[in-house]
Amino acid sequence: MKPDEPSRLLPLAGASNFRDLGGYAGHDGRRIRWRRLFRSDHLAGLTADDRAQLTALGLGTAVDFRGHAESSAMPYALPGVTRVSLAIEPTVVQRMDELAAVGRPRDAALAAEAMRDLYVRLVDHSAPHFATLFGQLLQTERPLVFHCTAGKDRTGVAAALLLLALGVHLDDVMHDFLLTRVHYRRPPGITGDTPPEVLDVMWNVQEDFLLAALSRIDEAHGGVQRYLVERLGLDSEAKAELALRFLQPGPIITQARRRRGPLRPLGIDDILSR
Repeated sequence: MKPDEPSRLLPLAGASNFRDLGGYAGHDGRRIRWRRLFRSDHLAGLTADDRAQLTALGLGTAVDFRGHAESSAMPYALPGVTRVSLAIEPTVVQRMDELAAVGRPRDAALAAEAMRDLYVRLVDHSAPHFATLFGQLLQTERPLVFHCTAGKDRTGVAAALLLLALGVHLDDVMHDFLLTRVHYRRPPGITGDTPPEVLDVMWNVQEDFLLAALSRIDEAHGGVQRYLVERLGLDSEAKAELALRFLQPGPIITQARRRRGPLRPLGIDDILSR
């Protein structure tokens, strides 16, 4: 990030993962506009100062991917902001129960498998919700935030699809996805009978989670571009409108960083250094 660019993380007391998607290089090296697109964890715990920050941003729409029980347990309303509920019900615990029922030990490996299954299910079954998000993006004239409970899985897939639609390179898409490792604060007191190593997987993100979604898109849906068109309704005209709304005009960089070959695993030092 350049010294004169805004901070990607908004320092809110009641949400730890409220992040700006601005600054990433998209089509033709044009960077995403700052302070227009945001991703976040849930917004039910915002303080008065937090709300004042969002008012100052001119936030107009909050797209909420939380399931019905989640949003009912933690409702919110923001003055001047339209909340759009696109409920995607959580499935990880149910999937872990199914795997445990056939004799699998309830350990970190089981949790990781359930998480990868979640990401595959998101691209297979939640396309209508993501299509509605893009519809909102193509209608709004004001900044928009989309979120779920932790702002990492449902939100993470939505953010990846949006960045890819804007022409952002996969390196940067993965970088943005993994920022949750740095910023998200897990809610206290969530333990119960679940082993700590399982919670560490469930409340975090791993590169292979998002790669599972992208691999599914390639194998079952013909690649990202076909998925955007056929499953999300984002044809060439809609993509052009999306770029017009959210990319800065003209080429901003002459030689964008591009690394060929497979992604290598990113650690915290890699994430913080970019």
